[in-house]
Amino acid sequence: MGLRIAMVAACPFPARRGTPLRIERLSEALAQLGHEVEVITYPMGESEASSSYLVHRAGGTGMSYGTIAPGPTPRKLLQYDPLLAAKIGRLLADKPFDVVHAHHVEGLLTAWWGRGRKPVPLVYDAHTMLGSELPSYGGGLLGRVMGGTGRWLDVQLPPLADHVVTVTPDIRERLLRAGRLTPDRVTVAMNGVELDVFARAVGREPIAPDRVIYTGTLAAYQGFDLLLKAFAKAWTLRPSMRLVVAASTGFERYEELARSLGIREAILLEPDDFAVLPDRLADAAIAVMPRTVCDGIPQKLLNYMAAGKAVVSSAGSAKVLQDGHNGLVVPNDDVEAFAVALLRIAEDPGLRQRLAQAALDFVARECAWSSTAQICERVYVGLTGGRTATRSTLVPNANNAA
Repeated sequence: MGLRIAMVAACPFPARRGTPLRIERLSEALAQLGHEVEVITYPMGESEASSSYLVHRAGGTGMSYGTIAPGPTPRKLLQYDPLLAAKIGRLLADKPFDVVHAHHVEGLLTAWWGRGRKPVPLVYDAHTMLGSELPSYGGGLLGRVMGGTGRWLDVQLPPLADHVVTVTPDIRERLLRAGRLTPDRVTVAMNGVELDVFARAVGREPIAPDRVIYTGTLAAYQGFDLLLKAFAKAWTLRPSMRLVVAASTGFERYEELARSLGIREAILLEPDDFAVLPDRLADAAIAVMPRTVCDGIPQKLLNYMAAGKAVVSSAGSAKVLQDGHNGLVVPNDDVEAFAVALLRIAEDPGLRQRLAQAALDFVARECAWSSTAQICERVYVGLTGGRTATRSTLVPNANNAA
């Protein structure tokens, strides 16, 4: 008999970005393994949730359609998180959950607060390190203060959990170096990717050998200004090159830079839409990851690889790439090297095909959500000693569950 798992999502859910996507796919995979998963989350989401697990929303019974920007905001910290903690407390008091699995630091804090003294094991799913993430939400002195605060929190908060799951070995090593956790309390469970969704992009010839694509948010921490500068250098030598930007945020903040570089007419703007993402990737020859600081693993990198794309990435976000084998990895903040890498792939079809095939082979072998779920399952069993609680029949999709 499976375990009953309370999955804490301190974010809009579902949503097509890193944290909520990991929660969604992991919940589905755990349900397929026979566990009863109940997601406890904010009152909004971008779409309806899967029918394979219950969804409880803080602050009410219904779901509003929408999202919130990533990162700490007053509304999240002062309104949504206290409501979420209260919801967690009520559910744990009413139902015999075996494990609470909380994602990101806000999930950890709301779950720890909501759990109180209840003897339910708490798993913290660490997607990033605050010492690296928080400075991206403020520059100058504020950024330095936030970085210092983040590094202190990275030491103090993870030990609140009974076990920590990390998305990369890098995060695991950094947590262990902090000295508050022992190796047996930290497990790596990497993200998966939807291979079946991207299968229709694999093997299709791009529109042009020098068509470049970037997808996702244009937040400052993504390093998009670096990409524009590198693309401008490559475009000067290869004026047929085009950059497709399929973004979930507006391009306004980069309009002036693009025009000053003389490349605005070479940039094609398209709305971010997961339903057509495989086709957009199929049309492109090169996919790019300019981000220089990333403790976790960018989901879009796995998407690129699953679509069989040749990837150029800054070293800081090239978590599963080996330079020259399944992608081209360039030093952080090296505009010249990024431009050279773009030109190398554009001018060498054989290299493009070799990188693309190796990237696809890697994710097909290593990045199944079922494998991520099985790793988490072993963590749960270790924490519970294999015990199970009294079960109720799983109720189909309850976006409006009490």
